Amino acid sequence: MAEMSKGVTAGKLASNVQKKITRAQEKVLQKLGKADETKDVQFEEGVINFNKQLVEGSKLQKDLKAYLAAVKAMHESSKRLHECLADMYEPDWYGKDEMDSIAEDTDLLWTDFHQKLVDHALISMDTYLAQFPDIKARIAKRDRKLVDFDSARHHFASLQKGKKKDEVKIAKPVSLLEKAAPGWAQGILSAHHVAQTNLSRNQAEDELGRAQKVFEEINEDLQEELPSLWNSRVGFYVNTFQSVAGLEEKFHREMGKLSQNLNDVMTKLEDQNQPGKAGKLGLKTTATGKRQEGTNNTLSPRGSGPPIPKSPSKLKPGPPVPPPPKVTPSKDVKQENIIDFFDDALVPEINVTSPSQAMSCNTWEASGTTNGSSDEAEMPPGFLYKVKVMHDYGATDGDELDLKAGDVVLVMSYENPEDQDDGWLMGVKEAHWLKKKDLKVKGVFPENFTQRL
Repeated sequence: MAEMSKGVTAGKLASNVQKKITRAQEKVLQKLGKADETKDVQFEEGVINFNKQLVEGSKLQKDLKAYLAAVKAMHESSKRLHECLADMYEPDWYGKDEMDSIAEDTDLLWTDFHQKLVDHALISMDTYLAQFPDIKARIAKRDRKLVDFDSARHHFASLQKGKKKDEVKIAKPVSLLEKAAPGWAQGILSAHHVAQTNLSRNQAEDELGRAQKVFEEINEDLQEELPSLWNSRVGFYVNTFQSVAGLEEKFHREMGKLSQNLNDVMTKLEDQNQPGKAGKLGLKTTATGKRQEGTNNTLSPRGSGPPIPKSPSKLKPGPPVPPPPKVTPSKDVKQENIIDFFDDALVPEINVTSPSQAMSCNTWEASGTTNGSSDEAEMPPGFLYKVKVMHDYGATDGDELDLKAGDVVLVMSYENPEDQDDGWLMGVKEAHWLKKKDLKVKGVFPENFTQRL
């Protein structure tokens, strides 16, 4: 039994190897133009559409997964932000319970949004793409069976062409054996030769019939499935994006309500932080009448940075507001020196000029008459002044500069002043200009990320 199984396996292996050799020979003959190839233009167009549909679907799946990953990251960031708010929110402040409830509801809303995106978009996307591998394999199998059909067709045709030669051989023996045989035996030998030829021709005809049947079966199925699959993409894309859009609309509507509730809590807390109610929150009124915040009040409901400018020529949202400077609180801070975070108008100006900077400024003023003209001669056309980058800024468009904290930028005037947008400057990094002396990498950057030197 084992020997029979081994023999069957070996025979099948040999048959597969012979098929591969025959197919390779047929493809070579077709490429050399020595054998014709069966063509189906309509089917080939269907295969082109299939491949395009597969590429588009795979890209949509990839981008949808990236979108879900971004939602997950935003969820985590939102959760940490609310945890930070809860940690700094003191129990006797207004709306402590409401604030905790808002944080819990926000977390649940993010979780529900992510899960519904998975259920109504990603899972259907995976199901949609799951049908492509099988069809792709059947298309490849059809191609192989078409080569087998062409090969069998050519083999049978070659035997048909040789039929006349075989008929001539009946009247004219060609082998030495036939010539040496008696007259009565020559007829038998010729008849045997004709029988062998007919047998080969019959076998070739049977093989052609089998190859044609296998090819036509798989070909007919694909001829029906490919157009149907191609048309199904419209309904699938509609359902997918309707689901995403609907889930987004509901999520943002509910999130807007929670955000409004949180804003109301913060507004009420600010109202209670007025001079008449300063004692409740540990506030102090100075002799000048200005209100100052106690050390327990560390949250500003209006914590806003510089205005976000519009990106030039793009009219897109501007760059992010630069991060605030890190402040390390001191245990010995005097009550009079505490900054009121609830009143931006009371923030004092801080002179950050160091002794070394002051000395360099004095030196510049003293030597400005001798070195100022030579430095200006080396500056780019339209140079106005220098700025120092205070915060990292990653460029989001090709016309923007990528900045790192500490970089020095040479600010230049716009060639057309109408192109300048509020909050944006044009310039080139000083290091690049000094090294290359060209303006190939000049670009725009947000003014609020820099400090004028």
